Amino acid sequence: MVSDDVVMGTLTVRENLTFSAALRLPSTITQQEKDQKVTKLIQELGLGRVADSKVGTQLIRGISGGERKRTNIGMELIIDPPVLFLDEPTTGLDASTANSVLLLLKRMSNHGRTIILSIHQPRYTIYRLFDSLTLLVNGKQVYHGPAQRALDYFSDIGYTCEAHNNPADFFLDVINGDSTALSSLQGEDSAQDLDSVTKSRRGIEDKLVEEYRSCQYFKQTKEELERIVEGKQTTKFSPSRTITYNTGFLTQFRWVLKRTFRNLILNPQTSIAQVVVTIFLALIVGALFFEIKEDENGIQNRLGCLFFIVTNQCFGSLSAAELFITERKLFTHEYISGYYRVSVYFLCKILSDIITLRTIPAIIFSCVAYFMIGLKFTVEAFFTFMFTVALVAYTATSMVMAISADQTVVAIANIYMTISFVFMMIFAGLLVNVSSIVSWLSWLKFFSIPRYGLSALQINEFTGLNFCSGLNGTIIPPVISCTGEAYLEKQGIDYSTWGLWQNHLALIIMIFCFLSIAYLKLRFIKKFT
Repeated sequence: MVSDDVVMGTLTVRENLTFSAALRLPSTITQQEKDQKVTKLIQELGLGRVADSKVGTQLIRGISGGERKRTNIGMELIIDPPVLFLDEPTTGLDASTANSVLLLLKRMSNHGRTIILSIHQPRYTIYRLFDSLTLLVNGKQVYHGPAQRALDYFSDIGYTCEAHNNPADFFLDVINGDSTALSSLQGEDSAQDLDSVTKSRRGIEDKLVEEYRSCQYFKQTKEELERIVEGKQTTKFSPSRTITYNTGFLTQFRWVLKRTFRNLILNPQTSIAQVVVTIFLALIVGALFFEIKEDENGIQNRLGCLFFIVTNQCFGSLSAAELFITERKLFTHEYISGYYRVSVYFLCKILSDIITLRTIPAIIFSCVAYFMIGLKFTVEAFFTFMFTVALVAYTATSMVMAISADQTVVAIANIYMTISFVFMMIFAGLLVNVSSIVSWLSWLKFFSIPRYGLSALQINEFTGLNFCSGLNGTIIPPVISCTGEAYLEKQGIDYSTWGLWQNHLALIIMIFCFLSIAYLKLRFIKKFT
């Protein structure tokens, strides 16, 4: 188990343990048996009082630090491992809570389970619980043997612990060359320059390694290791890390998708706030372009309105950058622990984000803004508008995922994505007429998401409109396009049926390309340390 939390904060203790049991226990075990195992484990960990309480996030008040650590440990104990590895299980805990966690681990070891852990500056009440102790200095072993015999060993080689000193602190002082016990060995003036201190510490390190390799504990350990590897074939190359799964693809998909949707629903930042912001923006746009007219100003207003909508969908998708970054540690741990395949996690994240954070807001935005603005009032035009808005959001989200999948800092990913969207806006067709761009730059328009979205919305809205119906034919300025088709021709936009749907096809192709890049990045990012 890693030192970081590996539980979902929006779920309860029982739900986290049930998730671990469902995916890590063999499919031959029934769900009822898994639930009974979870209940028994909760009681063993002393979590009965908070079993149905949320673990907690930055926004949700949850259980205490010690209870959270025990929940983390329970996620691994669900499969009854004979050996349990823990990386600094007391990190972030106060002395009392850390002691209670170690007492729990001690009780488990007394029942036949081997527990190996690294720990940072344990107090004496924790140190005395250890059966075996290993000390390293710069990767070299300087002691491995019974924990209660360690002080006697160091005393025998000339390092004596003071009466009221914590043994763990004493060992660190000796290894780092800072112990007060060293003064009697050095016999020199305490004022030393940096070079002499460095040489002294290196000399202490060499002495400790040499003393250990000549002691009985080293010989016993070496004999035991030789006995273990005797008769076994050794290889020069380390075997590849193979991850095995106890459940099938569909079972993993069902449980991960269920947890992902539940996490979204219980997280107000990504569910309620998204809908509220969408409604607010739709009302602002609707009020700004309220009941747009079919006249000379109507051309400019329609173009500005549609450009704003497309741009809003692009920049609104930046929130997808956090999709893989915030859960990177959780995903890495669960993947290498055999919870689920990368493809399962990726599909569940895509579905949950597209359905809840892209599709629903696009529908709400279209229903509110479309009729307030007074765009073309036909069923076909409305649903084409809604489909285009949603497709632009999907494509922008896919690009955000492709960029952020291998990033570790949200701010860096946001910089890359903002630059990309601003660059794409130049080729959208509003700031510059696309047909007038020089040939050696014009090919960049094919990579512009806003261009495809804006072109499709313009074709959908402008075809069939007449902007000169209220004017006398003799006073119509020659620069004004009286029909929507004439305006589209002037902009170099193909308004045929294929001209409309080729934009959607281009967006769909971009979605598949970006999602493929995102998956490959997620598949091949470094997961093992």
